[in-house]
Amino acid sequence: MSRAKLEMPELFPFRTELTVRITDINYGGHLGNSNVLALIHEARVRFLRSFGYSEINIEGLGSIMLDSVIIYKAQAFAGDVLQIEVAAGDFSRLGCDIFYRITQKETGAEVVLAKTGIAIFDYANQKRVSPPEAFVKKLGG
Repeated sequence: MSRAKLEMPELFPFRTELTVRITDINYGGHLGNSNVLALIHEARVRFLRSFGYSEINIEGLGSIMLDSVIIYKAQAFAGDVLQIEVAAGDFSRLGCDIFYRITQKETGAEVVLAKTGIAIFDYANQKRVSPPEAFVKKLGG
């Protein structure tokens, strides 16, 4: 069986914490896979906010998710405090990737490695556009 692989950046300039809620737990008693995407969504919103952006206002443009890759490394349980590190990279003429490393704060155990590909989107004209230069510079491209 082939497995997804991610090349993660060396540096993560942003970090936030989220606590696993009881509603994040699945029938196996641990953090459910569908809830991991919700956690990284929250981390991405916080990451963008740290630069003065939102998903619908990046220098007057928006963003739209193109893909996601999630690699599960360990379980997390209700009440666990997770540290989510976030970085941007792989900038192209239409977007970039946002990378996430999730660890269990108390033990440092790696729980998830993930990436979401985002495009910069002009919602008024319903088309993908190049990332604004200021956005690329701020996020490290």
